Amino acid sequence: MHRLSSSVRVVLFLLAISTGPVALAADGKQVLLLHSFGTEMRPWSDYARGIREELNRQSPWPLTITDQSVISARYSNSKLEKPFVEYLAALFAEQTPDVIVSVGAPAAAFVQRNRGQLFLSTPIVLTTLESRRIQYSSLTRNDVVVPIQIDYKAVIANILKVLPDTRHIAVVNGTSPNEKFWSNLIHEEAARLSHHVEFIFWDSLSFDDISKEAARLPPHSAIIWEGMSVDAAGVVHDGNDAFKTLHAVANAPIFGYTEPLIGQGIVGGPFNAVYDTSRTAAAVVVRILGGETPSDIRVPPLPFSTPRFDWREIKRWGISESRLPLGSEIVFRDRTAWQQYRWQIAMISTVVLLQAVLICVLLFERRRRQVAEVQARQRSAELAHINRYSMAGELTTTIAHELNQPLGAILTNAEAAEVLIKSTSPDLDEVAEILADIRRDDQRANDVIGRLRSLLRREPLEFKRIDFNDVARDTLQFLAALAIARKADLANLIGLTPLPIRGDVVQLQQVILNLIVNAMDAMSDVSIADRRITISSARDGNAAEVSVSDLGPGIPKEKLKDVFEPFFTTKPHGMGMGLSIARTIVEAHGGRLFAENSAKGGVTFYVRIPLAE
Repeated sequence: MHRLSSSVRVVLFLLAISTGPVALAADGKQVLLLHSFGTEMRPWSDYARGIREELNRQSPWPLTITDQSVISARYSNSKLEKPFVEYLAALFAEQTPDVIVSVGAPAAAFVQRNRGQLFLSTPIVLTTLESRRIQYSSLTRNDVVVPIQIDYKAVIANILKVLPDTRHIAVVNGTSPNEKFWSNLIHEEAARLSHHVEFIFWDSLSFDDISKEAARLPPHSAIIWEGMSVDAAGVVHDGNDAFKTLHAVANAPIFGYTEPLIGQGIVGGPFNAVYDTSRTAAAVVVRILGGETPSDIRVPPLPFSTPRFDWREIKRWGISESRLPLGSEIVFRDRTAWQQYRWQIAMISTVVLLQAVLICVLLFERRRRQVAEVQARQRSAELAHINRYSMAGELTTTIAHELNQPLGAILTNAEAAEVLIKSTSPDLDEVAEILADIRRDDQRANDVIGRLRSLLRREPLEFKRIDFNDVARDTLQFLAALAIARKADLANLIGLTPLPIRGDVVQLQQVILNLIVNAMDAMSDVSIADRRITISSARDGNAAEVSVSDLGPGIPKEKLKDVFEPFFTTKPHGMGMGLSIARTIVEAHGGRLFAENSAKGGVTFYVRIPLAE
């Protein structure tokens, strides 16, 4: 901001507008944009920028667009215009513009005042000015107007609608000729509402004093920003600095009707749309460049656009959105997380949903697998039980023989006891020995039946801490009679060092029993002298190992793995389930069952179970 004397203003004015020779397009069109208050004074600078963009977009010809500013429009001294008129005449002496576009009422008034001296036959488009500022009597056939309409009544009504408790409205306006014109119109509208609202006019104050007054307005006040190019102290204000200063100190909401201020600090309301005016003005220029007569083009005044409000100012001043005019547009609203990250949230939600579906499917499959495993264990247990019954059938003769021995001894001892008791002087010591023999033989028979019941019982797996060596010894003892009947020699190389494991005794006995019986079957065609089966045990790292070796014909190398598959058998009448069941049992104990051919002939089956911690 600064003060200027008249002479100094003229000098600086001429220096400011001196832009040197104008470069004209050889085969294009020349357009002169004539600004009212300089190229940076808002809102006219926004309109000029919009017109330039629309001209370049709509024009089918190359354009040279030149900017000049009627800075003298800020002052009432008509003598300041003469140097500027002479400057323009010299600048465009060789080639006049194809079209002149005046931006703002001061530029339009300047053109109309000096039409006879400047570009008498050049088409002129008067735009960005209110219809009441047009001197229609001075228009020529080369002039066309693109007017706007300013409705102060609508501006004031908007304030009273969104802030119904308003009691004071302060008006900020400068003292340039253009600003004084609008100040008079606002006074007229204010007079009609003086019995409802008190209007305060600050056009007689310097901007510094206006800022102070704005900071101490009474409650229920509002401010109308009309403009500030020159204040009452003669200080020139360029750009948007004056409005920013006022917005920073004001203790009341600010309203206005120019679109560029929406987002800069005004609350909002109906406004003149820059795009609508710029697009219409550019379309008129293109029509003139195409050969149409300007006076034949009629453009009605462009009214206020749909009300627009700044969400930040609404929240700052506590204005309810329900008070806004119907159909209002709210801009600068803080976007929700969904609005800001819609695609990211949608993508993450989709991924989470897919993961949830996948987890549900996996849980369902896991449940199905668990059920299948339970059913498989049940079927395996049933097959193992059937296998044991089948094995028991093979052991029937041996078991009967093993039972007949203690039962026969019991019968013999019982008969001898009867004879002794019937004698005249029975020998009680001998009777006692006979009874002891009966008790011992009965225990032998009971052990045989107990082992058979243990083999045939149908119970679920019961894992407990056991000695693998004991399991192997008990199985050998159980099969001792069968070995004698089959004329096979069972070589016991079971170690004395305990091999603690966790497992089910009956199931593991069945595994070893199957392996030994299979070994006996494998050596059925071997000479009696070579029917030797070796059962040994050892510790192999962290595992307990029991092996069963025979001297039979062995298993072809390519079939070593197949022997554990269900229904695979080398026996003429075998079912092919024994080794498959045995492998299932061992794997259920976390172990491994495999076979290897021996270098000396025959095959060795290994059962490895992890040692208990």
